Amino acid sequence: MSTDRFDIVTVSPENMSTTNGGKFQGWGTSLCWWANRVGYSDSLARQTAELFFSSNGLDMNIMRYNIGGGDDQTHRHITRTDSAIPGWAVYDEKNDTWTYDCKADYNQLNVLTHAYKAAGKDAYVEVFSNSPPYFMTVSGCSSGNADPAKDNLKADRYEDFAKYMADVASYINNDLGIKVSSVSPMNEPGTDFWWANNWKQEGCHFEMGESQSKIIIETAKAFKAAGLSDVEIVGSDETGCGYQYKAYKLYSDEAKSVLDRISTHTYDETDSEKLGALAKTEGFNLWMSEVDGGGVSGEDAGEMGAALWYAEKIIRDINALSPSAWIMWQAIDSHISKEGYNGNQDRGMVDVNGGYWGLAVADHDNDTVILTQKYYTMGQFTRYIRPGMTLIHIDESTIAAYDKDTHKLVIVAVNSKAADKSCKFDISRFDIAAGIVQTVRTSGDMESGEHWAEIEETNTVSGCFTAVLKGNSITTFILR
Repeated sequence: MSTDRFDIVTVSPENMSTTNGGKFQGWGTSLCWWANRVGYSDSLARQTAELFFSSNGLDMNIMRYNIGGGDDQTHRHITRTDSAIPGWAVYDEKNDTWTYDCKADYNQLNVLTHAYKAAGKDAYVEVFSNSPPYFMTVSGCSSGNADPAKDNLKADRYEDFAKYMADVASYINNDLGIKVSSVSPMNEPGTDFWWANNWKQEGCHFEMGESQSKIIIETAKAFKAAGLSDVEIVGSDETGCGYQYKAYKLYSDEAKSVLDRISTHTYDETDSEKLGALAKTEGFNLWMSEVDGGGVSGEDAGEMGAALWYAEKIIRDINALSPSAWIMWQAIDSHISKEGYNGNQDRGMVDVNGGYWGLAVADHDNDTVILTQKYYTMGQFTRYIRPGMTLIHIDESTIAAYDKDTHKLVIVAVNSKAADKSCKFDISRFDIAAGIVQTVRTSGDMESGEHWAEIEETNTVSGCFTAVLKGNSITTFILR
């Protein structure tokens, strides 16, 4: 058969990632805000842990726990049903002191506990902050400063805020027995998106340079004082790669000396390759720690439209940044409930034929979780590219990963065209013992489509194998 009829896809060891010594650390999701919304129900907490973190589900291993800032009890502006994250601190305004209520954030902790257990030996917990406690802020509000372009943490509260994070992390680590591996004290701090009295608790402005450097340094000191010196210090979870590149350049030498990793979000992909190159030059570890979106891709793809956009986004981020982990924003972004929550209404079911955020929808009226094709698309990556493997860059629609110990090779390929596409995969430069290629595919819709469907196995011939990529589908090939 003539190879002219095939697209040639070459998988080469020369394109292996070198970030974090070439070791991929995994996949994950932030727990805020969805865990705060579903954690009241032990049933939903268990279901989501199984769906997102167990080997029967997505097998994600990274969970980012949000240490909430709470808010002034007289405030009523946070109207998103999932976004009012409780603070751990109970403030005594008269004496300017605080104590801790370790049960205040029960919902999120309930989900974390179940998720940590479901993830097993690969579980990785990062604590992070969207806002300092409201009483430490300039505005007295955990949603941001009255002027969103200005810092909201009071100048004399850096040590207090760092201690607050360390105290919460210490309780989770020591009292709950959930190992805390890293801390990120800021969320998208270089932007002016966060203003007082808005409808959510999501970020806090820290000016690049001195302010960001100071909270990084104080966080490192506080965690060391709390006996958590093995917890990695992370900066600074900027909105986009260009912001993160600039932020790193403006860190003080002292801040750089205590940083263990850089994390970026990729809502803005500008300078993503530049940031990835900087990580290699400077020798620091790099995560893509948050992103999602309401985009669609494919040709008349229906329910696969959002899924294909999401798959292409994962591949694009990995190829540009070469991160050692890829974490989405929140696995559940929409909720169904007749009664709403805390006097506010939920947004209801997503339009599965359009673009939407999240992988699933929590149905509180029926105590269940509604999955989407975006969920199954995530699994085409997460269930097969595992922690400890080495990512391999290929092209705009294909990535791979290799396990050097077991000689296992995984290839994930996306076809966003309506027509089927024939491909010839050249894997001749890898030591693959068996000639059998296991094939798993997701396509179509939730009712009648494919969801991690086992496709007929094929065989390698002279270091190559051929396959047909179904139109508007994502396919994973596993070779051992």
